[in-house]
Amino acid sequence: MSIKDNVITKISYLKSPFKRETICLAKSLKEKTGIEIGGPSSSFSLKSFFPIYLYAKRIDGVNFSNETIWEGKLNEGFNYSYYSGKECGYQYIDEAVDLNTIYKNDYEFVLSCHSLEHIANPIKALIRWNKLLKPGGKLCLILPDKKYTFDFNRPYTTFSHLIEDYKKNIDEHDETHFKEVIQLHDLSKDVKQNKQEFIERTRNNFINRCVHHHVFSFELINELLNYCGFETIINKEFAPFHLFTFA
Repeated sequence: MSIKDNVITKISYLKSPFKRETICLAKSLKEKTGIEIGGPSSSFSLKSFFPIYLYAKRIDGVNFSNETIWEGKLNEGFNYSYYSGKECGYQYIDEAVDLNTIYKNDYEFVLSCHSLEHIANPIKALIRWNKLLKPGGKLCLILPDKKYTFDFNRPYTTFSHLIEDYKKNIDEHDETHFKEVIQLHDLSKDVKQNKQEFIERTRNNFINRCVHHHVFSFELINELLNYCGFETIINKEFAPFHLFTFA
C-alpha cells in the first residue's frame, strides 16, 4: 500500500466508526492471495468499507465471458487489473459454478460482490468456491439488499428452493424466475430502458447474465453458507444497498 493510500485509509477508519470492524477484517488478509468471482468492485477499493485491494498480495479474477456488460472485453491471462499500482492478477474466463480451469486449492480468500445473485445455482457455486480455499480460508460475500434495489417487490428466496435447485443441478440456462422478474422488477431503480427492452434482456440472460435469480436476506445467507461449509463471522449492512458477510 502506498503512503498516500495508507493515510487515506486511516482517515476513513477514524472518521467512520461503522467501517472500522470491516476495515480491520480486510487488513487481516494483508499479503495474502485471493480470487474474485466477478469484478473488480469499488466495494473492495480505497475509502470502501472493505478495502482488501490495498492489503492483498495478489488477487486473481474470474468472469463468465470474455465480454460482459459490466467489464467490457476481457482477455484471459495476467491482466486482472483491480487496483492502480498493483501487479495484475490472472484473469480467468470460466463459469463461476464450475471453475473448470482452476485446479489448485491454494487461495487464502475468495471475494464476491453482487455476483452470487446472478448465479442460478448458489449452493453449487459456494461449494466450489470453498474448494478454492486453503484450510481456514475466508470468504467475503456482498449481495444486494432488496429494500433499496429493483428487487424491492420480490419475495425473499427460501432455503428449501435453493436446495431444490441444487438437487436438480440447475444451470445457467434456467428460466424459472423470469416470469417473477418481469412482473415485479422495479424499472425505475434500474438502468434506463422500457419494459419491452427489459423483457428481451431477461430472455437473453444466458448471454448477458443480468437477471437476479434469487433474493437474499442475512438469514438466508447464513443458512446457505453453513450448508456449504462456511462459518459466518459477521453480517453488516452498508449503504446504499449492500449486505456484507465475512465467513
